[in-house]
Amino acid sequence: MSDHAPKPPQEPGEDPIRHHVFDGIAEYDKRLPNWWLLTLYASIIFAIGYWMSTQHFRRPTDGARVTAAIQEIRAAKLAAAGNYDDAVLAEMSRNVGIVTAGAATFQSTCASCHGANLEGGIGFNLVDATWVHGGKPSEIMKIVTEGVLAKGMPTWGPVLGPKKIAEVVAFVLSKQPSS
Repeated sequence: MSDHAPKPPQEPGEDPIRHHVFDGIAEYDKRLPNWWLLTLYASIIFAIGYWMSTQHFRRPTDGARVTAAIQEIRAAKLAAAGNYDDAVLAEMSRNVGIVTAGAATFQSTCASCHGANLEGGIGFNLVDATWVHGGKPSEIMKIVTEGVLAKGMPTWGPVLGPKKIAEVVAFVLSKQPSS
């Protein structure tokens, strides 16, 4: 059938019927219910808001939040270990949270001698390949803890404690070209 078929008869008081008939089917010309329109408009507003919050404002994704939470848990586990051997210190140097905490401690206590960029000054350069007193992570930890008074390096063990010293060592190790 065509779009121009005659309209079926309509009784007075009945809902209006649209002017086209297709395959013998006539449509009522009724407005959509308010609950349906409200649901449609609310869905559109929600979709725009969700898109804005995830794409435009760059809210962290679920994967990024899970990764950050896992790193925090690993950082807490590593810091609480108390056994700072070479493997643990190397793993700590790859954890962003620990390295950030170590950077803050380094800037407040070590940067005056070793420089803000670890390039040296009064103290030794900490980013080159030359390590006068040993370059293994456990050796660096021992030097920071006990100091080298003959070279002017103070003893930081009683002042900072093992956790903060391990964080500083992790920061120094994270700046090494081989790490």
